[in-house]
Amino acid sequence: MNDVVAEHKSEVRERVWSELRKVAVPDSRFHFDFGEFIADFEGGEAAVQRLIDHRYYQEANFVFITPDNCLDRLRLKALQDGKTVLMTTYSIKRGFWLLDPKTIAPELYLYASTLDGMERVARPVDLEAIRALPPIDYMVTGTGAINMEGVRFGKGHGFFDAEWGMLYQLGRVTTATPTAAVVHDCQVLDEKLTPAVFDTVADVVFTPTRTIEVQGPHKPTVGILWDVLDPHMFETIPPLQQLKAMGL
Repeated sequence: MNDVVAEHKSEVRERVWSELRKVAVPDSRFHFDFGEFIADFEGGEAAVQRLIDHRYYQEANFVFITPDNCLDRLRLKALQDGKTVLMTTYSIKRGFWLLDPKTIAPELYLYASTLDGMERVARPVDLEAIRALPPIDYMVTGTGAINMEGVRFGKGHGFFDAEWGMLYQLGRVTTATPTAAVVHDCQVLDEKLTPAVFDTVADVVFTPTRTIEVQGPHKPTVGILWDVLDPHMFETIPPLQQLKAMGL
């Protein structure tokens, strides 16, 4: 990523985060350090309810949901609705996990929807196992900032872009796979954002007060760009190492 794009993203994040701090729920570990986690926020229940009522969720059976604080309640609801959930651990350091409501006792759904519980009752899956799974019906993420065109800037680490890239190269998602972002209204910008070629774009944005359908979102088709991948990400994310070993 060149310096101009990096500076642009940093400026947008800092501007949005100053407003988000007024409505965000602090994290037990990171407090209000939005560079380290995606926050839950006031009205988060209403935003998730909009997502649940939307056709993309209603029609999906297999959903990828990021390990963001604002999506705990969505992971729980998906299990209660009989949907299979694929997610990652924090920073993808311990890879992907599959939450299958058919193999988890209903009384453990709430526990399974949390990051600590997920690793105790769900099943870890490597990329070969993911490649044997059905295609993903729906991708859901939180984010740092997003505009009306669905261009999203996350925490700044590129985790969701990496998750999308890996799943894209495995053939589990395509540009036709709907992607949603759940955010507070203060995170939605009515301005042009300049994405990198690998930045993910949302088809729909859910806030506590709005459902924003994006017209013709421009999805990335590059997968993982090894020559621009942060070496630290490669060193600390085993699925990236596996993907490269697979020749993908």
